[in-house]
Amino acid sequence: MDPKYAAKLTPEQYNVCFLKGTEPPGSGKYNKHYKPGSYHCAACDQELFKSDTKYDSGSGWPAFWNMASPDTVKTTEDTSHGMTRTEVMCRKCGAHLGHVFDDGPQDKTGKRYCINSLALNFIPTSSADHSRY
Repeated sequence: MDPKYAAKLTPEQYNVCFLKGTEPPGSGKYNKHYKPGSYHCAACDQELFKSDTKYDSGSGWPAFWNMASPDTVKTTEDTSHGMTRTEVMCRKCGAHLGHVFDDGPQDKTGKRYCINSLALNFIPTSSADHSRY
């Protein structure tokens, strides 16, 4: 167990982020969350996804059709649980975030980043940010 992250995260967050666990579908606090802002890694605070790419996939987990920038996440093949999937991890700290699938909105990227709420922290857009619109 990494003491740096074990001290910062709840046991449930540590299980998801560093033991590659998952939260039950529909249980995450960000599943039906649609406020403006950005979603950051719960472990290292790197920005991962922006709220304007979030959508309701019906999967029970927060879903995004794109990442905040191309260098925020990394992927690897995951053959656990008798299936082949593409795991999504924070590029900065290596935290497990969830998986990405090719069944997302076809008018966007076609990707569905299916992410555990426990791996995320939401940072709302400040009212000062709205003044430029």
